Amino acid sequence: MPSIIDETVFGEPSRRLGLVFLCGALLIAGQQAYYVILKEATLYYATLFIGAGMALSGIAESLPKSRRRASGALRLTAIAVLAGILVIGFVRPELLLL
Repeated sequence: MPSIIDETVFGEPSRRLGLVFLCGALLIAGQQAYYVILKEATLYYATLFIGAGMALSGIAESLPKSRRRASGALRLTAIAVLAGILVIGFVRPELLLL
């Protein structure tokens, strides 16, 4: 009997969800580039972490159905990146606000 985690992490990728994640990551990167280049604002590192997590999730969901293991590994990496930003936010929040 397969577990819920096994079905969720190593399940079939969803193309639509992958497109949503990739577009979100692109919008976040564009927003950061706009504010840093044109408005001369400081770089907000938390947004880079969120964009990287969304990009990894989008790539994982965009892979073909035959690449379930690679998709699962990318999903786990995205979860680790997004969990890392939470840990950094609780332990050393000044690192995210630089």
